[in-house]
Amino acid sequence: MKKMSKPERSWVFYDWANSAYSIVVVTAIFPLYFKSAATEAGISAATSTAYWGYANSIATLIVSILAPLLGTIADFRGFKKRFFTFFACLGIVFTLILAVVPTEQWLILLICFVLTSIGFAGANIFYDAFSVDVTSEDRMNRISANGFALGYIGSTIPFILSIAIIILAQQNVIALSVGIASQIAFVITALWWGLFTMPMLKNVEQIYYEERVPNPVSASFKKLFTTLKNIKAYRALFLFLLAYFFYIDGVHTIFTMATAYGSDIGIDSTTLLIVLFVTQVIAAPFTVLFGKLGQRFNEKRMIMVGILMYIFICIYAYFLKTAIDFWVLALLVGTVQGGVQALSRAYFAKLVPKESSNEFFGFYNIFGKFAAIAGPVLVGATAQVTGNTNSGVFSLVLLFIIGGVLLLRVPKHGGVAADQSISTTTH
Repeated sequence: MKKMSKPERSWVFYDWANSAYSIVVVTAIFPLYFKSAATEAGISAATSTAYWGYANSIATLIVSILAPLLGTIADFRGFKKRFFTFFACLGIVFTLILAVVPTEQWLILLICFVLTSIGFAGANIFYDAFSVDVTSEDRMNRISANGFALGYIGSTIPFILSIAIIILAQQNVIALSVGIASQIAFVITALWWGLFTMPMLKNVEQIYYEERVPNPVSASFKKLFTTLKNIKAYRALFLFLLAYFFYIDGVHTIFTMATAYGSDIGIDSTTLLIVLFVTQVIAAPFTVLFGKLGQRFNEKRMIMVGILMYIFICIYAYFLKTAIDFWVLALLVGTVQGGVQALSRAYFAKLVPKESSNEFFGFYNIFGKFAAIAGPVLVGATAQVTGNTNSGVFSLVLLFIIGGVLLLRVPKHGGVAADQSISTTTH
């Protein structure tokens, strides 16, 4: 941390802030909380898993539709931080609201979760785009990897507090129900997210931008249309995005469906929480390692290593039966999850024109989020049809294979510099 500048430190601290949401709400506690509420309402395990997948898909669809336009608008001076602040606040507020919705209102819980997901994903569009403002190209791999690693480390603190409260409630050590203990976890998560977002708001500013115009929305539509019209000028960049569309779908799906999957094969909630905690701990050093290896061997090669590992993970998941199998699966995911995401973000940040970073990170997120619609639906639908979640996870192999093949087709040195005549006046 001492080797980073203040903007770099403040930027990576947002990973520390929002990663608590990822583990507590997306992956660990809220999925179990929702499935418990759904079970009490008479909904079967496979059906509630499907509903969970559909909720994730709806949230990502909404963000995907908004991302390119909002990103294009945010390229104008002064808009990037405003949009970041709005979406971060949306996610934080509705995470707090999860704590007060009655457990029998499972549908309202899902709606609130969709809104938290929109806030989380929307803020990440502009957070990722700020990477070009806080560091130089030669440091992007390291700073991006450090952000993900710090996120894994930071997320364990509220996660430990949360699971400690839940386990103590389960053991009747404290006079709380497991439901109330889970609600306290949502409060802890929201407060953690809000507190550590402050350095980002205080110390990170938009350096690369386009000057404002009288009608920014209209101008943004025109700029977006121009980019799409001249898409051949960005051929390699969009080829990478197409590859990213497929492989990140599998990454996100395995992440968001993990606890629902474990629950369906009979693993108790306490074991699930402990496994996920250990996975977070394992992920931090491996993410830093991926960042260093990415600098030595290049990002593309290391992303391919991650894709091959995920293919093996999906095949292994098909035969998964015991808690030990789930432990092995989770630890394997921990070795590659952060590295693949960190290097993808850094690789893309190097490809984009800096003054249009928001517009292109809008595309980055729309490809990632639209991809995340298909994966959960695929797993959910397969689980309903076969009555077996293992088959749904195995089906994700196809996404990783397609993503890997397309990534191999991306030119070795990127080749993404667009014709300068396409760009408008910049800072």
